Amino acid sequence: MMESLVLALELIARGDAELFGIATLSLRVSLSACVLAALLGLTLGAWLAVARFPGHRALVWAVNTLLALPSVVVGLLVYLLLSRSGPLGSWGILFTPKAMVIAQAILVTPMIAALSRRLVADALAGGGDQLIALGARPLTAALLMLVHERLATLTLLLTAFGRAVAEVGAVMIVGGNIAGVTRVMTTSIALETSKGDLPLALALGLVLLGVVGLIHSGVAMIPVRDKALRVAMA
Repeated sequence: MMESLVLALELIARGDAELFGIATLSLRVSLSACVLAALLGLTLGAWLAVARFPGHRALVWAVNTLLALPSVVVGLLVYLLLSRSGPLGSWGILFTPKAMVIAQAILVTPMIAALSRRLVADALAGGGDQLIALGARPLTAALLMLVHERLATLTLLLTAFGRAVAEVGAVMIVGGNIAGVTRVMTTSIALETSKGDLPLALALGLVLLGVVGLIHSGVAMIPVRDKALRVAMA
């Protein structure tokens, strides 16, 4: 065990090309997925916070329920959509980083939508509804609240990124864990452990822990108001 750990630290210290290539791809895929999910999730969350229509509660319930959506189910659905016999098979992006971005985006969009809805609703209840009284459209006012509560918004986005970068099931299914193409940190750890290459698996695990640790440290250091922070991290 200690020998494997020492070898893992040596891989990190000398900047092993394979190790950091995998880490770079992981960060690129997860960051792209979170940007896409933020565009969709923040807009959906802001809209749900101010919209009132038949079935509104059911839609909010559905979004909250999707927070617990298993990643392997997301991977399976995206695989079926992008496979050759699927409706989007003509895109030809299965087993590519693009498919992995789509899967991770689907996985974290409900999280961003649910948390941003609660954040906007809380902000509006705290006096933000004055924008609507002054003539701003409800959705515009909701989006402005996200900008106003930008530190809390950043907190929930960092939380979503942390979930995306640590995800394994969906990217394994739609990416195929192809060396040099779709192999990311989580899938590599699973593969190298099964192969018995513990030094590389441990090195990847340490890098992944470092990334997640930095994310959560960043979240903890954001000087956001206590109430907004509780909403974002609930």
